[in-house]
Parts: sequence; structure tokens; C-alpha cells
Amino acid sequence: MNAGAASKPRPPLTYKEALVWLYGLQRFGIKLGLENITRLLEALDLPVTRVSAQTFGQVIHVAGTNGKGSVCAMIDSIGRAQGYRTGLFTSPHLVTFRERIRVGGEMISEEAVANGLTTIRNLIANWDPHPTFFEVVTALAVKHLSDTKVEIAVLETGLGGRLDATNAIQSNVSVITAIDFDHEKWLGKTLRDIAAEKACIIKAGIPVVCAPQRPEVEEVVRTRAADCGAPIQFVTESYNETPIALPGSHQKQNAALAIAALRAAKIDVDESAIAQGLSGIEWHARFQRWDERTIIDGAHNASAARRLAETWRQIFGDRRATLVLAILADKNLRDICEALAPISESVLLPKIRSERAAGPEEIASVLAKITPPLSSSIAPNIADALFLARAKPNPILITGSLHFAGEVLALLHGAPASFEECAQ
Repeated sequence: MNAGAASKPRPPLTYKEALVWLYGLQRFGIKLGLENITRLLEALDLPVTRVSAQTFGQVIHVAGTNGKGSVCAMIDSIGRAQGYRTGLFTSPHLVTFRERIRVGGEMISEEAVANGLTTIRNLIANWDPHPTFFEVVTALAVKHLSDTKVEIAVLETGLGGRLDATNAIQSNVSVITAIDFDHEKWLGKTLRDIAAEKACIIKAGIPVVCAPQRPEVEEVVRTRAADCGAPIQFVTESYNETPIALPGSHQKQNAALAIAALRAAKIDVDESAIAQGLSGIEWHARFQRWDERTIIDGAHNASAARRLAETWRQIFGDRRATLVLAILADKNLRDICEALAPISESVLLPKIRSERAAGPEEIASVLAKITPPLSSSIAPNIADALFLARAKPNPILITGSLHFAGEVLALLHGAPASFEECAQ
């Protein structure tokens, strides 16, 4: 391993150049572990021994399979409504990379991205092993939130928990949303294995708030909390006091979890701020109503697809959707299709830009084999799929992946993002 003094600085990067360099790091793949992020934070004068409340005020760390992005956004929105300076780090983004890092609700500027990535590029030029994409993005986020002196930092895990780069940061509260099957290649084949990885965001003596879980998951989480001497609260009640901008009964559960996290962190928020924050939250591709008959949702695994179907029935009753569907190849295609089939009249399968996407032909084959089989048509691109969907009388549901939702939103906004912006 190169002990690696920084190499001679190169010219500063522009925003576009910085993204090209950053996405070039995807060649290093996913390497779970805390060594690189710890070293990188130390090089940025943010040693993990003090990157905590001393840096941010309060740190709320969120892990789980589904709902963690919504919970993070709710905590951030309520905090801002109360007047706190909040920082938010989430992934993936939908349209622009800048969505991942926000302070006071505002996305990080292009200048800050360019400057931050220039600094990091120069620091790690000779490192071996080289930091990965997500490690660099995490370091950029932590540095930006530190420099802007946020009072509440809300950090979403990228993958798992135990070895996720965000777990290098000392938190004031650990939050665990619903845990289900996803990313089995990295986290394990059983729910107990997956839960064990995610529960490792629980730290010694740090309060935990947890969504209701399946019995085997709850047992794992309780055991981890006990081993760490961490007080734990399972949030079983939903929030029903005031309207929530995000539709669905699961969002009421997420809201209750977000409020419990703020309380556990001893962050003072009143009922007015809670109501304002939840009614004004903007979190795209979560049953997002684009127009009167078009819904965009990033449901990307079977559990999320089942919740999406439940929310669809709550809003549209027995009306079936024209489903516009694209799914990543590493997902359980059959389970996702079976979850969405009961609310679907027909399916359009566009080819999308992501190299990780399952081919439309493969999804069509899955749809033809479920019971009862569902008719589908393949479209050469998203624009054609949307044109065909609008020619049908049914409401339209666009779903299957946050990556896909991002491509759709970029197209609908009339300014498709660059390759670097879309690749996630």
C-alpha cells in the first residue's frame, strides 16, 4: 500500500470534468469496508474520531431496505421547518448528481462539487487501494456538510450498513427502516444475514429507532442493540395527525419513524414544524404525480413494488394502470412483476440507458410466465413508451427502478442529463 503523499496538484476541475473523473472511479467497483473512507476523511482533516456532534451538531444515520430515503427527507424537512440548518446526504440521485448533497434544502453548487472533487482527486492520485466512487462521494458530502456548519446532518447508507462508508461517522441516533430482500450478492441470502449487516449501524450506547420488522429481523436488531448497550425503540404507530405530501400508508409509518428519530436525538421540534415539514416535503419518484394520470415511482425491489401496488389501490381503487416498466438485472424480476401485475392492464417495456438494466425481452418473458400472464409490448426508448402509454385510456404508472425514474424525469423536464449525470 502506498503511504502516499499527495501528488503535485493538477489544474482545477470544472464541474463537468469533475463528474467525468468521479464516474471513472466506477471501474474500481464496490468495495465494502471502512479503511479507505477513514483514511480519506483524515486526509481532509476530518478524522473520524471527531467527525460527529463536534462537527455537525447532531448526526442521524439511516439504514434499511425501503423507506430510508423518505425518512431522511422527512427528518430534513421537519428540521428546516423548525429553523435548523440541516445537511442531507442520500443516494442515488435521479437527474443531477447535486441532489445527493443538500444544505438547508438547497443542492450543493456546481462550484462546490468541482472544488471538492479537485481536492480529493489530488489527495488520492497515488493511493493503493484507490477509493471507490461511493467513498469519494461520502467524503465530499461530509466535507461539505462540515464546511457549511450544519446543525443536523442526516446520512443515508448506500449499501448495507456494517461496511458502508457512512458508518465511519459517529452518529447520535441510528435509524433502521423496513428490512427486506435486496442486494443479496453483497449482504447475504437470508433476511437474518441482511439484517445483521444493516443493524451494524447501531453503535455503543447510541439510541436506536426501528420500524416494525419481521420476527427474525427484529431478533437480530434487538440482539445487536443489546450487545452495544444501545436503547432501542420500535415505532409501531403511524403518524396520522396532519397531511403528508407523500402518498401511501407506508409514508405515515415513515413519518412516525422520522419524528421518533428527532425526539431520540433530543432535537427540539414542535407540532407546527412537524406539520409544516411533512406537508411541504418534496421527494421525487415516490408515488410522484407528474400530471393527472401519470405516476412515477422508483420501486426497485419486490417489497417496494408491493407497497406501490397497495398505494395505487388507495389512490385509484380498482382502476388498472398502463405500466411502463424497467428493472435492473440484479433484481428479482419475477417477484417485482408478480407484485405489480394485479394493478396493471398492460405493460410497455422501453429500453433504457443504464447498462445494469434487464433487457425488455427478458422482462417480457417473465411477464408471460406469471399467473395470469400479462401482455406486454417492447418500445425502443422511453419517449416512444410514453407516447404509446398516453394513447391508452388508463392511468399510467412508470416504475421499476430509481435509475429509470431519473431518466424519465430528465426526459419530461425537456433536458436529458449527460451520461455522467445519469449513470448511478
